[in-house]
Amino acid sequence: MQFKEIIGQEEVKKHLLHTVKDNRVSHAQLFLGPEGSGSLALAVAYAQFINCENKQIDDSCGVCSSCNKYQKLIHPDLHFSYPFFAKGKEDVSETYLELWRKAFRSNPYMGLDFWRHNLDAENKQANINIAEAHNIIKKLSLKAFEADYKVLIMWLPEFLDVQGNALLKLIEEPPEKTLFLLVAENQDRILNTIISRTQLVKVAKLDHDRVREYLVTQLQVDAQRANEISLIADGNVQAAINLLAKEENPYFELLIQWLRFVVTDSGLHIIRFCEEDFPKLGRENQKNFLLYAINMLRQIILVQQELRQLVLLQGLELDFVEKFSANFSGAQLENAVGLLEKTYYKVERNANPKILFLDLSLQLVLIFKYQTFPKGTQYI
Repeated sequence: MQFKEIIGQEEVKKHLLHTVKDNRVSHAQLFLGPEGSGSLALAVAYAQFINCENKQIDDSCGVCSSCNKYQKLIHPDLHFSYPFFAKGKEDVSETYLELWRKAFRSNPYMGLDFWRHNLDAENKQANINIAEAHNIIKKLSLKAFEADYKVLIMWLPEFLDVQGNALLKLIEEPPEKTLFLLVAENQDRILNTIISRTQLVKVAKLDHDRVREYLVTQLQVDAQRANEISLIADGNVQAAINLLAKEENPYFELLIQWLRFVVTDSGLHIIRFCEEDFPKLGRENQKNFLLYAINMLRQIILVQQELRQLVLLQGLELDFVEKFSANFSGAQLENAVGLLEKTYYKVERNANPKILFLDLSLQLVLIFKYQTFPKGTQYI
């Protein structure tokens, strides 16, 4: 993996390059970024650059012996650790190494659900167990085989739990030329004792344009479809890839119907939606729907503020946004966005969808119900 293969993140790339050029490579670093932002790909590209035998100004050469092995993820001094589904207490991540290599090469922006699907273990609990921690200590106690640095990339250390304390001494005082790269999505779920021993590298979510460009240039997606998907994906390349499997935008009509019932305070219809339609979506589609709704409301705010050059919509979606923007204030829309964001957070934590979406709908009724519509206005 080379830096040039990774979407955006130019500032992060510059920072990582400078740490090598200035000989300031910290032995333990935490790459913290949301799913689908490219943080795992950045960690691999960084390790490849560090051990490249013919470094270029802004990237690894991609052709030396070390780079060739890194490209295939088979370098003897490159080690991975990741959540897996242990069948026994002695199982370690290396059991699934070939599957890991195949999954990463096919999708370097992968999320946990994608990895779980590759393991054919959708309903099992992911974990990085104590046997894995002991195996890491054993592997890193050995000298580097052929590279300058021996590298361990741990993906999702959130799943390490208390057994991560077994690694503290090794992280704080590793053998010479040993590099820990932890790649995480949720800082709150990582052991504080580990965070305090690492240097933070923040990876921001990608903007819509970057995701759209990736879909068009790398995956040959039609420009209009890529635009729709990038809006829903909200900077998450993994979410965008998931949405490609759907023939069309599945959320637009659902959003229209739901908002129609909300702004007209149609109680029975709202209850039916929350009892039937939202629960059957499933957790991931509920999250995608909320992201889509959030971004649609933000597009409405842009129209209201006369920033049409930033609006990403076309056709029926644009028509809806223009009509809706004429009937609600910016304050109402901002409050609605805040509620949707809080609901997204709760969906991620497996809250009951019937209760959650009913509560959201009723709060949105309170926000919108006092709006006076001009006579004859078709707001949806």
